[in-house]
Amino acid sequence: QVQLVESGGGLVQAGDSLRLSCAASGRTFGSSVMGWFRQAPGKEREFVSTITRGGGSTSVASSVKGRFTISRDNAKNMVFLQMNSLKPEDTGRYYCAAALTYHSGPIYFTTPNQYDTWGQGTQVTVSS
Repeated sequence: QVQLVESGGGLVQAGDSLRLSCAASGRTFGSSVMGWFRQAPGKEREFVSTITRGGGSTSVASSVKGRFTISRDNAKNMVFLQMNSLKPEDTGRYYCAAALTYHSGPIYFTTPNQYDTWGQGTQVTVSS
């Protein structure tokens, strides 16, 4: 299993950009689907974006489509979330997640219970 550490969060104004990073340790990163989720106070954790093991396919939530982009660097055991045109409703704690899978083809996951490893999260606050 991998261990995950997020970074890159902060306090920004609406319209600004941030790039979140997730550093993974362990030997199974390349066999893990990766995802980003977020949770606002008093709300459930929600899907933001996910990427297949090879990085060839991604999925993003409709609320962030066209603004957020997920990517990964398997050589460096890193996954990123580029967030542009941030809005106050993007405020929340952002979590990186990994799902080890030996599925034979490209696959990604969009629900929290499909992931087996989580980071501690990084806070993103967008002021209006």
